[in-house]
Amino acid sequence: MEIEKTPINDLIIINPVVFNDERGYFFEAYNEAKFRENGIIYNFIQDNQSFSKRGVIRGLHLQTNPFAQAKLVRVLEGEILDVAVDLRKSSPTYGQYFSVVLSAENKKQLMIPHGFAHGFSVLSATASVLYKVDQVYHKESERGIRYDDSILNIDWKIDYNEVIVSEKDLILPYFKDIDFSFE
Repeated sequence: MEIEKTPINDLIIINPVVFNDERGYFFEAYNEAKFRENGIIYNFIQDNQSFSKRGVIRGLHLQTNPFAQAKLVRVLEGEILDVAVDLRKSSPTYGQYFSVVLSAENKKQLMIPHGFAHGFSVLSATASVLYKVDQVYHKESERGIRYDDSILNIDWKIDYNEVIVSEKDLILPYFKDIDFSFE
């Protein structure tokens, strides 16, 4: 696997080595030893999967400490724009976001460490997303930021008239109003 650094420290893209032949393909989606060799050390305890249709935006979601979650995100079917926002106050990229297209075709994964808000938009007709987390869901620690925040100014790569957002995500605070951060 190839580890690709992003402009935001600790946020990395994982490009697997894919073996193709007449039967199809094979690749290692996760290998703890190889992750550790590259300084990616998490104890993943749960896999989550979602299915969404085109235009859906999920996020921006996070959990506060001590229940903050690191996530390893990949797409099983379709294509998404995956987005991570740096919420680490001491980071030089605090308040900045990074986005990358993850798809069943490119097989890329995004490793999102603690201290980030996460979301994605569905660019294909449908998409199945699988992500590993290193912490259980804890409702009282759940937080979020509005997907359409003008300070973050995220380009979700879908037309405004296509956007589908849950009621829960529509009532999230804007970035300027958040009452949480990470050190």
